[in-house]
Amino acid sequence: MKIVFMGSPDFSVPSLEALIEARFDVSLVITQPDRRAGRGRKMLPTAVKAAAQEHGIPVMDFGKGQGKEVSAAVMAEDPDAVVVVAFGHILREPLLSAPTYGCINVHASLLPRWRGVSPVQYSILHGDTWTGVTIMRMDPGVDTGPVLAQRSIAIGPEDNGGELLDRMAGQGADLLIHTLRGLQTGHVDPQDQDDKAAVYAPKLTKTLSAVRWDRDVVTVHNQIRALQPWPGTTTYLGEQALKVTEARPMSFLTTDKEPGTVLRVAAEGVEVACGEGSLLLTGLQCPGRKTLAIDEFLRGFALQAGDVLRS
Repeated sequence: MKIVFMGSPDFSVPSLEALIEARFDVSLVITQPDRRAGRGRKMLPTAVKAAAQEHGIPVMDFGKGQGKEVSAAVMAEDPDAVVVVAFGHILREPLLSAPTYGCINVHASLLPRWRGVSPVQYSILHGDTWTGVTIMRMDPGVDTGPVLAQRSIAIGPEDNGGELLDRMAGQGADLLIHTLRGLQTGHVDPQDQDDKAAVYAPKLTKTLSAVRWDRDVVTVHNQIRALQPWPGTTTYLGEQALKVTEARPMSFLTTDKEPGTVLRVAAEGVEVACGEGSLLLTGLQCPGRKTLAIDEFLRGFALQAGDVLRS
């Protein structure tokens, strides 16, 4: 089966590698343009471009205003399928209908729950205990096409957004290969989605980062782990911003203290009152500084019982 692959971030790479290992003919890779990153602001390729170049696969950037050019290049390849994994662009006709098996998307949720660009983080934010990966045939809508295959994945109580995304990338790659082979043999039965059950997960922004201590401890914990590593969560002691990188529920009993009040400081972490219950902060970081173990951080930063952390 001849494949054109479209993808950009780390999440996409296991699917590309799986296609190559399974001996699919990946004739072209399309990805986002190089961007500046890191402290030196160097131009760096996407993770997918770097992986494709390692395997000697031709790569084409999809920059602003290049939709027609990219569509022409893909259709010139005459692929059996276009595989799309966290690509970052909405595809249009006639490209969607051109491949024999269509444009096949690996999506990190159990559609129709959590359509959109941030399904992993929103599943944690909302306290879901299960998520999964969906292989879908794309249509002109946003994650609205027929489902070809799904696989459920448990969300652990301590999983953060980055960890869960990494685990789902491997599961999605494996399911992709099984689905493509099923399409070849005619053993895939597409199922329409129930639009009434759809929930949308919009793009993450830093407006979500402020820790809301007035919420219950489970909700605060879900916020911290969902938004790790990006955009992260932030609280303030006076004018000093503090990034909260790790935490765990400490108590479900409500105290008489104002939410955000530091209840105790110990080697294992900083216990903070929430609207209901209390949370143990086990990872703190000053913006722009390196991440330290909590005991080492506390040796260099004065936090004490009675301090009040604010949003």
